[in-house]
Amino acid sequence: MNKGNGCPDLSILSFTGSFHGRTLGVLAITHSKAVHKLDVPTLDWPIAKFPRYKYPLEENIEYNKKQDDDCLKDVEEQIDFFNNEKKKHVAAIIIEPIQAEGGDNYSSAYFFQNLQRIAKEKDTIFIVDEVQTGLCATGKIWAHEHFNLSNPPDIMTFAKKMQTGGYYYKNELKVDQPYRIFNTWLGDPIRIIYLEAILETIKRDNLIELNHQIGTYLLFNLKKLCKDFPDLINSARGLGTFSSFDSVNASVRDNILQKLKNSGVLAGACGDKTIRIRPALIFTQKHADIFLSKLNSTLKSI
Repeated sequence: MNKGNGCPDLSILSFTGSFHGRTLGVLAITHSKAVHKLDVPTLDWPIAKFPRYKYPLEENIEYNKKQDDDCLKDVEEQIDFFNNEKKKHVAAIIIEPIQAEGGDNYSSAYFFQNLQRIAKEKDTIFIVDEVQTGLCATGKIWAHEHFNLSNPPDIMTFAKKMQTGGYYYKNELKVDQPYRIFNTWLGDPIRIIYLEAILETIKRDNLIELNHQIGTYLLFNLKKLCKDFPDLINSARGLGTFSSFDSVNASVRDNILQKLKNSGVLAGACGDKTIRIRPALIFTQKHADIFLSKLNSTLKSI
């Protein structure tokens, strides 16, 4: 009957700009595009601010630190309000290491470490969503490894490059009754065979190290292009080859993307004015140079 002890008034805290999926529960914690949620009944759950940094990072340390502190304060206030005033206990915090769909918004190690601390202090499960950032795209197997957390997340979700969707969790969260978590197919064993081959290839060909090296090279040159074309692009950022930059507005962004496509380059849009770059793990400096040359020519033509 959707009432009583079986349906307690719990809630999950998420962040502005987040994307976690399109089914009912995860739509309640998705806040990147209004069209995703249009006409769908959802849940009254807390939404905290996510840091919005200025770039280059090294030139905006004080501003970005204040972003972190303000957002952490907002998290605590949201939890206290829902726990005490709305009587909807915040059972979990869910966050992406990088908000991909929301505009490639990054957060710092300081922010993540203190968010985990707050979760522990508030008796709240700490969930990291690595669906888009997982399996080596950021120069490490999992993006949250960049943050030097004191402990692993309580739960970590994965999918996409992992060939199948799932999650890791701490032993104390293990469900002790059958069918509490269930789907029609109960997994796809063939995908596990694919994943095993992918992991063997990553190890054999040192693709994590390659991703880190090429990501550093790519970001250096994207920053250079931002200086060369400040009236068109700015805010180059990235971890590994998981990288992006902003255009001055959505119209310029869309023009750049169309011209890149016409020259044989596929790049994606996210957020309000961001261009994101998502190459495969076998992306080398040769490939990066082709992309950078095409991007340079595109920017010159605008």
